[in-house]
Amino acid sequence: MLSEFDLIKEYFQRPHHATRAALGIGDDCALIAPTPGMQTAISSDMLVEGRHFFAGEDARRLGHKSLAVNLSDLAAMGARPVGFTLALALPAADRAWLHGFAQGLFALADAFNIELIGGDTTKGPLNICITVFGEVAPGRALRRGAARPGDDIWISGTLGDARLALAGYRGELAQPLDDASQRGAAARLHTPVPRVELGVLLAEQGIAHAAIDISDGLIGDLGHILTLSGAGATLDVDALPAGDVLATRDTALRRAYSAAGGDDYELCFTAPASARAAVLAAAASVATPVTRVGIIEAQAGLRLVDAAGAPLDLRLAGFDHFTS
Repeated sequence: MLSEFDLIKEYFQRPHHATRAALGIGDDCALIAPTPGMQTAISSDMLVEGRHFFAGEDARRLGHKSLAVNLSDLAAMGARPVGFTLALALPAADRAWLHGFAQGLFALADAFNIELIGGDTTKGPLNICITVFGEVAPGRALRRGAARPGDDIWISGTLGDARLALAGYRGELAQPLDDASQRGAAARLHTPVPRVELGVLLAEQGIAHAAIDISDGLIGDLGHILTLSGAGATLDVDALPAGDVLATRDTALRRAYSAAGGDDYELCFTAPASARAAVLAAAASVATPVTRVGIIEAQAGLRLVDAAGAPLDLRLAGFDHFTS
């Protein structure tokens, strides 16, 4: 039977290969050498079995997603990833599960050249908590409260396929997805792509004002920007970039899932109209599509309109972890 320390050594302790951690796994604390003149960005996300993922979820996909959702938070601040910690509660030390989880986790970590520098393990219901560390120059962080009237609202990538996949799993669709469509949509649910490179460029080049990652649905997450910025907005729901599978569905479903689906982990950001060319150039340089979908306004509230500018009376809300 694996002990706690055997588990860590076998699956999570790797040769020290990055340069930012002066001391990694093995002591009471990790030590990080900060870059002079930079601020440290820190974020934590918890994934709980039965709440954030289904029981029996593929371990490799779960390892990827656990880190991806945290990197997405750094992307929304425009921070470059430095390292991360992992707190892991496991019902049992299952070697096959641990091998798959570690593979998915470290494949994404290696893609961003960051290392696991510490954490904790214990026995209990499956619960994964990752804390990520990044850095950003003072005054460059993309904050939720920095949107300004006249700013364009932009979305990276596409929206809604993750929610569509969830609906397919739950049997909520009047017209069920075929197997290929379910797999295509599910890739967005299980293996989101954190838009770190885009977020960093938007911050370092001073292009964007405010940003947030879309985890609980665009309507809810954009609402956080509006509340903290003391502003309102008009959002063209028909301009929202629907995912490849969702784009084939009817208008009502497409509007609902792209506007309030959740689990997209794309960036919603605001930038002045004068920066449109810079936004497009930055996005192109990191091969990330972006779409302009609305405008920030001085009048409070979020107004939803269709492609012709006519008001839409849609009863949509973002995901809430205690009431949804």
